[in-house]
Amino acid sequence: MTVNTAARPAVLSEQKPRSLTETRFRPFDLVFKSLSVLAGSITLAVTVGLIGYILVKGLPNVSWQFLSGTTSVLNDTVGILPGIVNTLYIIVLTLIVAAPLGVGGAVYLNEYAKKGRLTKVIEFTTEALAGIPSIIYGLFGMMMFNNLLGLRYSILSGCLTLSIMVLPTIIRTTQEALRTVPTGYREGAAGLGASKWHTIRTILIPCCKSGIITSLILSIGRIVGESAALIFTAGIAENLLQNVFTHSLQSGASLSVLLYKYADQGDNTTAFAIAAVLVILVLAINLSARFVSARTKK
Repeated sequence: MTVNTAARPAVLSEQKPRSLTETRFRPFDLVFKSLSVLAGSITLAVTVGLIGYILVKGLPNVSWQFLSGTTSVLNDTVGILPGIVNTLYIIVLTLIVAAPLGVGGAVYLNEYAKKGRLTKVIEFTTEALAGIPSIIYGLFGMMMFNNLLGLRYSILSGCLTLSIMVLPTIIRTTQEALRTVPTGYREGAAGLGASKWHTIRTILIPCCKSGIITSLILSIGRIVGESAALIFTAGIAENLLQNVFTHSLQSGASLSVLLYKYADQGDNTTAFAIAAVLVILVLAINLSARFVSARTKK
């Protein structure tokens, strides 16, 4: 009995090899994609619903008098101008203290410090600080800055407390940004004879500038939303700015503290109006920071 072997190569030649880029149907991929889309949709819906609810409840009560006036029992007026000014003042003063320390600490840990036990202890301590509740920061700030250093209830005491709170965010985010810079950049600069500081100043910092800006944006979000630590350190007084240099030594309430104050008094109308202003302020700051980051990239 003879077997026709001539037809075998023809059959084998008709079976084309499977391409590496060819998409195949996998049930698990479809389930995972569906769950991912569902999770993203829920997150988006909750965010939009929360912001929308706050704006709908608060914006009708926001007026020019509300934004540019002050609260007066005699005149029966409610205004949050001192809170807006104090919030911006606290943001600027806190970043002036925290940004150089945070960026400098990240540069030291990533570029100068040797990988050893001390570095691991510092990184562990930084991560531990990020998980401490804000009320504990407030108690520490009150005992350290208000009582021990004699600053009493003042914006400066609140800013120093907030600087400690946002340091872990700035350090860790800047560290991750520095690690994204290719090692070849450092080796090339060293091969050209550039010093360590010159390499950091002219190559590494410009390359990770967007990461540093991101850390500052995250820090601003925590500063604006913080109330517990400021109540213990900066107080709840609605003092209007008179002198830029001496205002830090006075007690002053931010918008988040005023929100807590009016909500605690049962004035939900004013509380929702302040919440709407806070949401708009945070969105404006984030959009401005992203715009600056995009311009610096170009």
